[in-house]
Amino acid sequence: MLVQQSFRVKYPRFQQIEGRVSVDIISYMRIPKQTSKAKRQEIEENKISPTRKPDIDNIAKVILDAMNNYIIKDDTQVSKISVEKRYGEIDKVYVKVEEY
Repeated sequence: MLVQQSFRVKYPRFQQIEGRVSVDIISYMRIPKQTSKAKRQEIEENKISPTRKPDIDNIAKVILDAMNNYIIKDDTQVSKISVEKRYGEIDKVYVKVEEY
């Protein structure tokens, strides 16, 4: 629901996509407070990725389910997908959908 609300605010005149689509998802997870300076440096250089839950396939499922009947008619339209977990200062998800 939050995915749809955020999308609706940013793209109020969006027309639902009917063709095949590619989806890129980047899930940013907060850097743990107890992280050492050395490890934080590696995180900032994108040398370390989160290996904790949620699983990457669950992230994709939540996002694709949120897009169903709203951004796209059905997630069967997705023929390419890229999902990545990264550390960030705040928890957020970046989603890019392209018809091709």
